[in-house]
Amino acid sequence: MLGLDDCLAEVMAIPGALDAMVVDHASGMAVAATGGDVDVDAARSAAAISETLRVTMDGLAQSAPGGTVRVDDMLVTTDKGHHLLRPLETPFESPLVIYVRLDRDRANLALARFRLQAISRQLTM
Repeated sequence: MLGLDDCLAEVMAIPGALDAMVVDHASGMAVAATGGDVDVDAARSAAAISETLRVTMDGLAQSAPGGTVRVDDMLVTTDKGHHLLRPLETPFESPLVIYVRLDRDRANLALARFRLQAISRQLTM
């Protein structure tokens, strides 16, 4: 089982990774963060990431049979990069989300998704 610091180190080893964060999805608080721009407020970013995932899940559930949906991962591409989120099913009381921002020119999205999936399995073992 990976610790949070090891998890973030593995995420930052993904080619093109610019910054990474583990977010408590229930509270919207950053549990751990690394890399990134010094002008970015990790607390505000974590809250926004959590809210984005919540709204997306709620919206998708509206159109899903039975009104429920499980998101394996979520990708948003902006002019500043690719943003990849992976919700975790954890033994902890609160669900966690791994977030990584990737360089648009250097990142391989398929590889990043694959690596993030493997890292998330190691974190939740």
